[in-house]
Amino acid sequence: MSDPQGLDESAEKRRLAQETKNERQVWYFLAYFLFGIHVVAFVMIYAVRHGH
Repeated sequence: MSDPQGLDESAEKRRLAQETKNERQVWYFLAYFLFGIHVVAFVMIYAVRHGH
C-alpha cells in the first residue's frame, strides 16, 4: 500500500462510473415503462371505441 490516495481515487472513479450507469438504466426503465403504459392505454381506447 504505497499509494493509498491513488487507490481511493480509482475506487471513487469506478464507483462514480457505476453510479452513472445505474442512473442511465433507471431512466431507460422509466422510459420503457411510460411507453408501455401508453401503448396499453391506446389499445384499450381502441377496444372500447370499436367494441360492439
